[in-house]
Amino acid sequence: MWDDPADLSYHSVEDARRGGVYQTHPSAALNSLFRDRPFQGASPDLAQFVFIGLDANYAPALEQSSIYDSVLEYHRDGVSFWRRHGFHHPFLSPMYRGDGRRYHQNFARLGFQCGDAANVSFVELLHVPTVGRNKLEVTDFSVDHLGWIDSLISAGKPQHFFLSASVMRLMLASRRFAWLTSQSRSSEILPVLYSRGATKVHLHLHLSNYGKFQAQMDQEAAAISWLARTASNDLTLGFFRLGSGSAAC
Repeated sequence: MWDDPADLSYHSVEDARRGGVYQTHPSAALNSLFRDRPFQGASPDLAQFVFIGLDANYAPALEQSSIYDSVLEYHRDGVSFWRRHGFHHPFLSPMYRGDGRRYHQNFARLGFQCGDAANVSFVELLHVPTVGRNKLEVTDFSVDHLGWIDSLISAGKPQHFFLSASVMRLMLASRRFAWLTSQSRSSEILPVLYSRGATKVHLHLHLSNYGKFQAQMDQEAAAISWLARTASNDLTLGFFRLGSGSAAC
């Protein structure tokens, strides 16, 4: 039920506990920004929509790339970056054609626009930026960082959280999220794994999926757009504007 073809790093909670090793990105500037701001986009304390991932992965030669300055700008202030450039992440820059672009193209198709920048946040389970292909294990994670994520969900303001199958498995394996279960509380397009008042934790397909999974991703995009419209009471938001997500503010 929970298999995600673009997200099969772990087939079970036991696999997540065994895991492997990761490589921290060599950029001192990028690591410094992660220490100061362990999130991307808006602060997750203030955002209404929080997307939880595994790690923020960049090419090893990032500092020599054409988007390096944009990446630093983005991590300094993701909200201002989105509003200034009209797209939410440097991987959507016309100058970039590397790994990670498909994920952010699919995110842009959810319908969020730059006017929504203050309400959208990205948080990773791993507290440092990485390079290369990594298979994370529970012992890689910072207890303090996981505790912060747990408090956002279990005690923070009402929000919608979104996580993929391998993120769920690692969170379960960590045993740091007492409220989390692999059994959904609904049979909706976006299954609800946890509910606390208006706060919901939704399971969704990893945004790197494509091809034969596109129909399900389109359904999930429409569902997320509906949540966005409901939260904002703005009928021009989301699905009715579903597309590139790159309109300038």
